[in-house]
Amino acid sequence: MAPYDSDSSDGDTEDYTTTATLLGYASTDPTDDSISQLGGRPAWIDPAQPPSAALARCKTCNDLMPLLLQLYSSLPEYFPGHERRLHVFGCRRRTCRRKEGSVRAVRSVRISAGAQAAGTRKAQVHVPAAQAPVSIPSRTLGNSIFGATSSSGNLNPFSGPVLGNSNPFSSPSPALPSTIQSAFTPSIVEAPTESFSNLPTTFAEKLRLSSPPAPAEPSSTPEPWPSETELPSPYPSYYLDSDYEALDKPDPVAVSQPSIMDVDEANPVGPSSAKEDADTYESTIDKTFQRFADRLAQNPLQILRYEFRGSPLLYSKVDPVGKLLAPDDHHSSSQALPGSGRNGQYLTTQKAGGSGIRVPACGRCGTGRVFELQLTPQAIAELEVDEIGLEGMEWGSVVVGVCGADCGGEPGNIVYAEEWVGVQWEEMGKP
Repeated sequence: MAPYDSDSSDGDTEDYTTTATLLGYASTDPTDDSISQLGGRPAWIDPAQPPSAALARCKTCNDLMPLLLQLYSSLPEYFPGHERRLHVFGCRRRTCRRKEGSVRAVRSVRISAGAQAAGTRKAQVHVPAAQAPVSIPSRTLGNSIFGATSSSGNLNPFSGPVLGNSNPFSSPSPALPSTIQSAFTPSIVEAPTESFSNLPTTFAEKLRLSSPPAPAEPSSTPEPWPSETELPSPYPSYYLDSDYEALDKPDPVAVSQPSIMDVDEANPVGPSSAKEDADTYESTIDKTFQRFADRLAQNPLQILRYEFRGSPLLYSKVDPVGKLLAPDDHHSSSQALPGSGRNGQYLTTQKAGGSGIRVPACGRCGTGRVFELQLTPQAIAELEVDEIGLEGMEWGSVVVGVCGADCGGEPGNIVYAEEWVGVQWEEMGKP
């Protein structure tokens, strides 16, 4: 098992590889990140400017929901001048489980007044032009769902780029396929970047990304945020610690030795019988879930998986979320937006008047959404540590996709926007 505590791994490090996914762990001890937390009460960018209470209400029962996760997720190298946080809420009512809107995510962002003037260096940023039909080569999860291509043709969306001891974010972003570049003809703009040395270290700050501009904010009438006494009882509060995902290196392929088998002449077992047994065994295994379980077992205390513009680790590919994100014939000709991140990955979205199921684009600016994080079942164990009985949360994974442009408002103003949540609920017969 790959060690979580890096202080205890002073020995041979060649037994492990590191991926680009940042893992979050619940901690009762303070960490460098004083804002991010599991459970507890939400802490807004400015307590005097909270969001509309409607954003934290269950869409089934209309009750206010307790906080599951708060993440300080500013990306100064990608969105210069943007202070951003993510909040995930979940309804406690048993009758609301497995229903749309019982888990919701809110992105809050405030753009600094000097964001467009500050900074000593500038980066070229690709802004997608109007969408046009495009033929995307080699169907994989990356290009059919997130708009990226893979030269290896590997359909496994869960392992991510497995790296050695080098920094996984030091390499430049791969170039987009020429067919996508010519179809979208992105324009190039100059965007300043500025450092935020006075802000705490976060999950997002460990990613090296480039930035598109943020669009304007639509008007809305907020519902006043309730007083402390009107809020639902919170879950226990934990600090968040983080470390990059470390995985055991696969064992070398063992050379099989010949063996002598006893033969029952009355019931002979031949190649055809062995093949039938293998086919029966394979048909009883949910390979997607097994991959999910095996991957989490390497770092069993993880409550959070974070990789902006990365790929989620699917709990199932046959539930609605799995069908949406896993590769299949339905997505073979999906329309994807080119991205400028490490993998250039945007969640595919449904064009106006189009058909088929897609992750919806940002409701504020229309930009495609990107994967940012997912919660794992260990988060349930931590949040419900004091709960009695077996009536707790029943999901296997909560996937959050956010606006790829991190759209905000006028400088100094705080914007609260609901983002896409895909809940993969536990299936009967699974642990």
